[in-house]
Amino acid sequence: MGTTIVLVIIGGLLFYGVGLYNNLINKRNQVKNSFSQIDVQLTRRYDLIPNLIESVKGYMQHERETLEAVIQARNTAVAGLKNAAADPANPEAIQALAAAETTLTGSLGKLFALVESYPDLKASENMLSFQEELTSTENKVAFSRQAFNDAVLNYNNSREVFPGNLVAGWFSFAAAEFLEIESETKREVPEVNFTGDS
Repeated sequence: MGTTIVLVIIGGLLFYGVGLYNNLINKRNQVKNSFSQIDVQLTRRYDLIPNLIESVKGYMQHERETLEAVIQARNTAVAGLKNAAADPANPEAIQALAAAETTLTGSLGKLFALVESYPDLKASENMLSFQEELTSTENKVAFSRQAFNDAVLNYNNSREVFPGNLVAGWFSFAAAEFLEIESETKREVPEVNFTGDS
């Protein structure tokens, strides 16, 4: 009778452990699925950039360095996306993608700042269309990134909370990384006027 109780307890613990393991697999797969939406939107963004460069080249012949920086940043981001898509739960790949995206966003920001110096380019239908497409894609990337980060949070919580942390440790479930793309405008410190002048 005592042996039966011990076997039932062991069986219950094994069943519970399998449930925890399956939950971790499920959450890790949700991270991968959420990343696939980011992949779609970033690929769309990257595909727009060469056409944008071709459109502005004729107007901005003296800005070759800026145009080359955008293309280089785009190519680095494409490679980063490919690596991250291979394993979205890999923290190093996600960090590399985030860094590449931050660089690309900064390069595009410099390009659009230069566009302001070219009134004909700024007013051209192609340029307005590209800016609208990129803005729309940026919004979709932001929504997809939020869904991905939510999935990462759920997965990381499941692997860190007891007793899931025991199963995660035994089966080497590594922590996933949030995708945080820094914006230059986000880093700017707002000017505060304490003199009371209005």
